[in-house]
Amino acid sequence: MKFSLSCGDVVPGCVARFESDSRDDVLGQVGAHAVAHHGITELTPDVLRSVESNIALSA
Repeated sequence: MKFSLSCGDVVPGCVARFESDSRDDVLGQVGAHAVAHHGITELTPDVLRSVESNIALSA
């Protein structure tokens, strides 16, 4: 099973996509991307909820 997230589901217009066998790895990738590409240095509870609710699980 793979976990994935399209950044555009959280930040409209962003085309970055993340995928891994580990949910925690996807969260790490998203965090690094948020800092590098969106200038987000602190994930607020609202942003974290949005990210977590948009992580998809696929076979």
